[in-house]
Parts: sequence; structure tokens; C-alpha cells
Amino acid sequence: MSKLREIFTDHKAFIPFIVADDPNFATTVANVLALADGGADIVELGIPFSDPSADGPVIQDADLRAFAAGVTPDVVFDIVATVRERSTVPIVFLTYVNIPFKYGYARFCQRCQELGILGLVIPDLPYEERNELAPIASRYGVDLIPLITPTSAHRVQKIAEAATGFIYVVSALGITGQRDEFAHNLTNLVAQIRQYTDVPTAIGFGIHTLAQAREMSDLADGAIIGSAIVDLVRQHGTAAPRYLAAYTREIRAAIDNPQQIKLAQ
Repeated sequence: MSKLREIFTDHKAFIPFIVADDPNFATTVANVLALADGGADIVELGIPFSDPSADGPVIQDADLRAFAAGVTPDVVFDIVATVRERSTVPIVFLTYVNIPFKYGYARFCQRCQELGILGLVIPDLPYEERNELAPIASRYGVDLIPLITPTSAHRVQKIAEAATGFIYVVSALGITGQRDEFAHNLTNLVAQIRQYTDVPTAIGFGIHTLAQAREMSDLADGAIIGSAIVDLVRQHGTAAPRYLAAYTREIRAAIDNPQQIKLAQ
């Protein structure tokens, strides 16, 4: 069993997302530590990319702030190395395939292994093209975390059967961003996935309220929140860590205890 999969063994997982080097190196380190202290099970760290096809305006703007700060893949690895001086929190990268390709798949995955990066979410790597990277990632103990969407249809079986770590279930069509409505077939989609694998599922894209986090973690094995957290970083800049810790504690409590939702409202 992969280390990522073990995290889902006895409870619902909360997976917050932030962009690396937004607004700078030191704040990103502090943000990751704050998310861990607040109760995040896994931190999803985004490697900024010039053409983030799956990301909405909030995350695109965060990428631009990171580029202004001088981000590179090596800077992202250095951020994780600094986090590792104080925390063993599980981390996965969200990246676009051109980044590990240019870095060199083996070199990139080896660095991930050295720093305890447990998985890669790669939105522009379709199932049909994963075999170029999958054997290398497996060699270094790095899970390729697939995305399954409400329109995956006949592809669900083969994606699910090949999955390791966990499966990222996309809650709605389009790009990332806070939403009030999600796809109507999520319950059926998760049930369909479970016909073919016992690898855990986590739902992401658009979740931002306590009630949504609870609802999605009830449907699946965990919830992923990105844009809402990235927007807190935008609002508070270098002061963001305490706000991220507080938000994470609220989400963690809502997932674990439905009564927390009523108290917060």
C-alpha cells in the first residue's frame, strides 16, 4: 500500500492546495507548516506554470506572483527541503507535464523521493500518455494521481484500475474556482470508480465552504480545496499563515464533526 493511500485508512482526508513561492519563499514555507498545524492530511503544492490549463483566475494570478518572486522548479524543491527541517507533512505536487519533462523525469522523481513528495497531480497528462512517466515515478515511490471528471465516461474503468495513491475526482466541468453548484452525478461517479478500485477518492474544484467540504467528504474519501486558500494568501500576503491555519482547523472540524458547521454558521 502506498503512503498516500494509508492516509485515508481510518478517516476522511483534507487536502489544501497552495502555489509555491506565492508571494515568496519564506511565506510559502510558513504556509505549508500552518496548513499542517491546522490539520491538513496532505498538502498539495502547485508548481507555477505559464499555461495552467486547468486553473482559474485566482490560481493563475498566484502563478504570476510566484514568477515575479523568481520561482523555478529548483526553488520549489528548496521550499520543500526547508519545510522538511520542521515537518513530515505529506506533500504532493500539482504540476504540468512539461515541467518534469524538461527537468528530466528520473531526476525530477528522484528529487521527489529525497524530499518525501509522495505524488504528482498532472492535469494535462491523459491516461493514454502516462506510460512515459509512470514506470519512472513508480521506481522512486511517487504515485501518479489521476483525475477523473464527470465526463470521463467509458474511460473511468481504465483510469481507476491503474490508479495508485488516491484519485482526484473533479467536481465540475471547467477550470478551478470557487463554486456554489457541482456536477449532479458525483455520487454515481464515485460509486462507478469504486466498482473498479479500492484506491481512495478525493473531490476537488470549487469547494470553499464548511458545508461543501463536509458534503464532498461524505461522498468520497476526502476533500481538496484550492482557490479559496490561494485567495487567502492573496488577501493577507506574508500574514497569511495564521489565516490558513484557522481556515484549515475549521474545515478539519467540519469534515470530522457536522455540528461544527452549524456552530460556524
